[in-house]
Amino acid sequence: MLYLTLAICFFTSILMTPLVKKLAFKIGATDKPNHRKVHSRIMPRLGGLAIFISFIVGILIFNPSNEPFGEFHVSIVIGGIIIILTGMLDDVKEISPKLKLAGQIAAAAVVVIYGGLQVEFIKLPFGGIIDFGYLSIPLTMIWIIGITNAINLIDGLDGLAGGVSTIALLTIAGMSMVMGNQYVTIMALIVAASTVGFLFYNFHPAKIFMGDTGALFLGYIIAVLSLLGYKNVTFISLIIPIIILGVPISDTFFAIIRRLVNKQPLSAPDKSHLHHCLLKSGFTHRQTVLLIYFMAALFGLAAFIFSQATVWGSMIVILTLLFTIELVVESIGLIREDYKPLLNFLKGIKPINVKNR
Repeated sequence: MLYLTLAICFFTSILMTPLVKKLAFKIGATDKPNHRKVHSRIMPRLGGLAIFISFIVGILIFNPSNEPFGEFHVSIVIGGIIIILTGMLDDVKEISPKLKLAGQIAAAAVVVIYGGLQVEFIKLPFGGIIDFGYLSIPLTMIWIIGITNAINLIDGLDGLAGGVSTIALLTIAGMSMVMGNQYVTIMALIVAASTVGFLFYNFHPAKIFMGDTGALFLGYIIAVLSLLGYKNVTFISLIIPIIILGVPISDTFFAIIRRLVNKQPLSAPDKSHLHHCLLKSGFTHRQTVLLIYFMAALFGLAAFIFSQATVWGSMIVILTLLFTIELVVESIGLIREDYKPLLNFLKGIKPINVKNR
């Protein structure tokens, strides 16, 4: 039944996307080119609506609310509707950042307060517990809002956000399957199948953009699903969703650092995100997207290794990831062109001459 549901979601997305494209032009949900954007012609957005419709069809057919964690199901769907309406409003009217944030807060509040999805405590690796108490609600909401915006920030190239989100969803589904969490597995696969169908029209050269409708919804659903399997657990396992979402999280983190270093407002848009820097480095549009897909897949693989490793093994995985991220950041100038402390340090290390020893 699950395979049939996924196939229906996939083809529903393929069939709905051309209809959503016509609707986007009709209601003025279009994206005009400017100095920050890569495309050179007016493009329809709102494509995320096709993903959401396909997702709704999938959960109506399979009804995953009967599975474990299904008690959160209604709140997740209501929050999804709120985030979709927020995205649609922005795609049509380009609402203010404050109003967009208000919609994200409302969606997160439904899941966290009404649904009861809260990270209440974590167990430390060497003993002891951190009980968040009253902070559990705001901290959980910050996670959902943060990941929602992280996915939105990487939505800068054809097929980029959709592909990275699909890889994250498949990783979440795989790990949830291993953990025996059927609800998260089913939900993640349904959203992934819906997104892959949309990618037929969104991969370079794109015929339609997912817009904030799609990016906000994918960010929201990924944030919620990644949290469902890891709440009230150890500190080590809480890092797993952070690793899975390594690409959007690191891009957002370094965007904040970059703006602080350059003394710019945190909300100020720029053209120095990961995909922009790779394009400046000489990669083509398609190569850049595929390279970031590869990075996202490596983070997913690292999450699997991390989940199976000992405490010390997991520390080695984290250090290796941090070292690799820093090398990439400095190599492509993600913070600033002259920011290369690690590369300069490595260049200064002289090789050992064995003959003179």
